[in-house]
Amino acid sequence: MTLDDLRAFVAVCEAGNLSAVARDLGCTQSAVSQRIKRVERAAGIGLLERRPRGVAPTQAGRILHRAAADGLSGLDLALRRLADLRAGDGGTVRVTTGATTVRHFMADAVVAFRARHPHVNLEFQTESSSRRCFEAVADGSSELAWITIGPPVRGIEQHPVVRLPWVLAVHADDPLADRECIEPGELAGIRHIRLPENSTSRMRLDGHLGHQDTGPVPPPTTTSVADWDTALLLAELGVGHAVVPQLPGLQATARPALRLIPIAGLPPLATGWAVRRWAALSPAAVAFAETVTAGLGGAAAGGQVGDGQVAG
Repeated sequence: MTLDDLRAFVAVCEAGNLSAVARDLGCTQSAVSQRIKRVERAAGIGLLERRPRGVAPTQAGRILHRAAADGLSGLDLALRRLADLRAGDGGTVRVTTGATTVRHFMADAVVAFRARHPHVNLEFQTESSSRRCFEAVADGSSELAWITIGPPVRGIEQHPVVRLPWVLAVHADDPLADRECIEPGELAGIRHIRLPENSTSRMRLDGHLGHQDTGPVPPPTTTSVADWDTALLLAELGVGHAVVPQLPGLQATARPALRLIPIAGLPPLATGWAVRRWAALSPAAVAFAETVTAGLGGAAAGGQVGDGQVAG
């Protein structure tokens, strides 16, 4: 049994069809069948059963499929890293981020890292939620992901970097624009520009607003957005009010039509890195993560937060 045999077995389990896998691999169905038979001989038990429209794993097949899929994703990641080292160009750092992450959290760090490590490739992949970022780290397609820190996720380490205070973004002509701060209870009745429903930041905010001493705060919604930058833009246009984190480097003075009002009493939003295992990161990935972290350490957003958390 070879690694290619195991890869074919995993592919068949997921496709449920030998001929489809044969087409994907550019070989015959008979060749795929031979690979499956070698795996079954090594396992000493039947792993697939024929169905009217394809095949399905047996109980034993499901056990091996889960283990092989997890093992192969980690092995493929290691092989990619070895290929980077063999190429002698310093390797590749693959980072999964949200839509606005590079602009607000990494712009200066990318420039600094490129100056110090000119032969390292940086690859950025954009995802729309922390869950998708976790999936990219878990399947090995990214070494690093920048996320909103949330509850522990099995097999993922979360390393907080900065705490972001919450602010209310309003148009400069809004009646609230001259306020020095605002209390959470005053947010009731405001025309909110809502953050994405499945986002960790939205869940954190709703949780905070729903447990204030003044009672639940049911913010009416007129507009929903997919990212913080869009929420800020709509607030600047006077479309509504946006409760968003105070992003690093965001200066309302550079946007004359926008005002940012601190919200008293709301716990800040923690953001940082998600990895499978920090100790297993490539040297280039560690260098990039540390460059980003160091660059944010002096930001008004709040500095370093602390050690990572991991679910077992």
